[in-house]
Amino acid sequence: MHYFTYHLNELYCEEVPVKEIVNKFGTPIYIYSARTIRRHFSVFSASFKEVEHLVCYSVKANSNLAVLALLGKEGAGADVVSVGELVRALKAGIPASKIVYSGVGKRPDEIELALKAGILMFNVESLEELECLGEIAKSVGIKAPFALRVNPNVDPKTHPYISTGLKKNKFGIPEEEVIDAYLKAKKNPYLLPIGLDAHIGSQITDVSPFVSALRRLKAIWNELTRLGFELRYLDLGGGLGIPYADEEPPPPEEYARAIIEEVKPLDCTLILEPGRVIVGNAGILVTRVLYRKTNGDKKFVIVDAGMNDLIRPALYQAYHKIQPVKLTTSEEEVVDVVGPVCESGDFFARDRKLPRLERGDLLAIMSAGAYGFVMSSNYNSRCRAAEVLVDGETFYLVRKRETIDDLISLEIIPDYLK
Repeated sequence: MHYFTYHLNELYCEEVPVKEIVNKFGTPIYIYSARTIRRHFSVFSASFKEVEHLVCYSVKANSNLAVLALLGKEGAGADVVSVGELVRALKAGIPASKIVYSGVGKRPDEIELALKAGILMFNVESLEELECLGEIAKSVGIKAPFALRVNPNVDPKTHPYISTGLKKNKFGIPEEEVIDAYLKAKKNPYLLPIGLDAHIGSQITDVSPFVSALRRLKAIWNELTRLGFELRYLDLGGGLGIPYADEEPPPPEEYARAIIEEVKPLDCTLILEPGRVIVGNAGILVTRVLYRKTNGDKKFVIVDAGMNDLIRPALYQAYHKIQPVKLTTSEEEVVDVVGPVCESGDFFARDRKLPRLERGDLLAIMSAGAYGFVMSSNYNSRCRAAEVLVDGETFYLVRKRETIDDLISLEIIPDYLK
């Protein structure tokens, strides 16, 4: 559900014509709907009202400061995987006490900064990381609250690049090693075990993998409780999918019912880390048609956004709906929608049926609010897009478009080459 709709054949974001935003800030441009973000967060959180819970928004999905500030005001915590994301969450006003730090490769300096910030807990992903956490905690004189991330070897039935809960994935600790790791940690006075964690993947469209992983976690939780551990937080990660094309992911209410049924017997606070399901359908990428081109029987529509702006189609062969910003009665034709980057993988759609498009027409690439701008790059020395947040009748520039000067500002030519 989102607030991108047509009025008099013009695409609007909430009460603002998309064309008005483009006229002011140009293309390519990301546009986010505040109303959609609020609604998605409130529906997701309310679905778990029967149990103690904390929704820690997954910052990696969309880390714009305005988006984080908006979610923070709605009561969200944050799931971060780098110091950059931690600093963003704090700067956006999310309390450190509602931040969990995940990720397989936390550097010692990052761990120290997070410890001193007073985050809720670390989701520890390896035995060596646990050892490092204990050493740093001792050096700064702060007990480190942590949960071990269990790799439950559950197939999430999603794209292999975003599957994280199988033994062949780099994430988490094998479940058969978890109990011994907690027992070892118990001997270190600077390690404070307060939870248990798992995250099995992203864009999951079936409840059953979540339930399978949760049941494995419950068995470990019960054994740790029997051994005298006083755990408080059961972190189930995120991963609930959204409809990009014809997928039918379970609504948050159905997902929550399945989870609540399993966790009710446990004395715990549930931590959930949704990202895509909150912001995915809350954003679009708007691009302008530069040229038409025909190679034999193949028709191309060349636009000014590229794979550097939205890499999901090139990286995952992901499907995004594409809609004209202005509806017309033009006959439909089958085209490839491609960008200006010098790669054959630079496409947004292949063999897609769209109304005939002409130079200057605007297109909205839908469901681009998650893993869109955050995965963008400067490949081909292209400047990254601007970002705009719409709230009702008002829109705000929340990230300026990069300039060529921005691109080269950190580079240095040695004197001997001048």
